[in-house]
Amino acid sequence: MTQAIAEFLLVLTTCPDEAVAARIAGELVEGRLAACVSRQPVRSTYRWQERLEDEPEVLLYIKTRQDRFAELEMRLKSLHPYKVPEIIALPLAAGSAAYLAWLSAAVAP
Repeated sequence: MTQAIAEFLLVLTTCPDEAVAARIAGELVEGRLAACVSRQPVRSTYRWQERLEDEPEVLLYIKTRQDRFAELEMRLKSLHPYKVPEIIALPLAAGSAAYLAWLSAAVAP
């Protein structure tokens, strides 16, 4: 059974390497701002300071609740080495009721 709930978010950010990604993921989960953070190596092409960049990065998939987003965003900005880190939040359209219950409990303040 799935459950459609707008109170849950998938937050995306990229990190320069695995060490930074692991440190940020651990801090967010330990601080109960994220229930789970998955990491995936990616290659990003973007424009920064009028230069075209093409760099390996690590993409973080951060699972959290909407009511924890503001605090998560502030903490992520304080931990992140990028001057302008990518922080994009996507609402979850649906999910397993059991998983969403676990997610909710894992990020409870």
